[in-house]
Amino acid sequence: MTSFQNIVPFKSGTASETAHAHIIRSDAEALEIAQRLAEEFKQTAVARDAQRILPFEEIEAYSQSGLWAITVPKAYGGADVSSYTVAQVIAIMSGADGSIGQIPQNHFYALEVLRNTGTEQQKQKLYAEVLQGARFGNALAEFKTKSASQKQTVISPKADGYEINGEKFYCTGSLFAHRIPTLVKDAEGNEFLAFLPRDSQGLELIDDWSGFGQRTTGSGTVKFHRVPVAAEDVIPFSTAFSEPTLVGPFAQIMHAAIETGIARAAFEETLVRVRQARPWIDSGVEHAADDPLTKFELGRIIADVRASEVLLKQAGRSIDAARPQPTAENVAKASLDVAKVRAHSSETALKASSKLIELAGSRGSQRADGLDRFWRNARVHTLHDASRWKYYFIANYLLNGVLPPRRGTL
Repeated sequence: MTSFQNIVPFKSGTASETAHAHIIRSDAEALEIAQRLAEEFKQTAVARDAQRILPFEEIEAYSQSGLWAITVPKAYGGADVSSYTVAQVIAIMSGADGSIGQIPQNHFYALEVLRNTGTEQQKQKLYAEVLQGARFGNALAEFKTKSASQKQTVISPKADGYEINGEKFYCTGSLFAHRIPTLVKDAEGNEFLAFLPRDSQGLELIDDWSGFGQRTTGSGTVKFHRVPVAAEDVIPFSTAFSEPTLVGPFAQIMHAAIETGIARAAFEETLVRVRQARPWIDSGVEHAADDPLTKFELGRIIADVRASEVLLKQAGRSIDAARPQPTAENVAKASLDVAKVRAHSSETALKASSKLIELAGSRGSQRADGLDRFWRNARVHTLHDASRWKYYFIANYLLNGVLPPRRGTL
């Protein structure tokens, strides 16, 4: 367990201390840049995972490329790309390195909350920072409560603003962030999102994430001891879900994209390994690629991978169709379409990553190759929220017409 203040490799702060990032102007440009960066990040993914090398340089390159600003509305200078493009970018990155694929998820989530509940002044300020290259982490979840819905981190009014006290865990991306959007509640139980500068007095980042997968997401602890925050950096959070908004399905489609990207990458790696493998002794063929049972297994996996990719596209289109005028009905449709791909991609990523090791054979178990990272990353990330409840809400709507709840996990 390491205090982040001792390992930070670059000066903390907000956009005033970042280099000016490239500004992406279109969906096509975003995808082209994502493909190029993913190829670079892929080259050192095995070493980062094996040695738990936190990807500071990669994340800096990622945000400076302009990809972390692609959801900024056009009225504020951004590209405002489609939800499907965001999902594709995350899938591409997750295929190269599952941790890097997940790190900006909460950044985009915070921007979506800002879009829905922030004031005009807050939007102008925070969007401008992001366009310059600022990164947002997260401090949403808490580890020491009886249920995930309970929150003990509180915000209290002071003469010159507010003060925050509490502790968070699973704070993915915060080690790499300039601001840490923190979920807090006031004395009346109202929830807010406070965009805290990382170097705020009383804020402590601890690198204590020890998951066996997604090892370099930096999803550890953030502690708050009388952390001051200006009123202009606090936005409402409760209203992001009390009214029909796309905050929930947008958050979840990015998680589905992570699994879809891992599944595709695991399948592509399986093809490489099968072509290199020796045939099974009873197969009667000279090359493993000619084994009919191996072909059968590969056919099953690619069918599932493509199904996840198609479901991801459908979900993205549902979100984008609802965006001009969200209603209870079209937001519910988007949530259910996202739930389908979220559940399916979780299962597909686990199957594809397990089948990779099986079809690669004993050679695939060598630690130096790091083939187990696909399964470990998928297994840990799929624990984020339960697929079984996705299926429940899908079926409850089909059978009984019950709209799913509006929240960040659906």
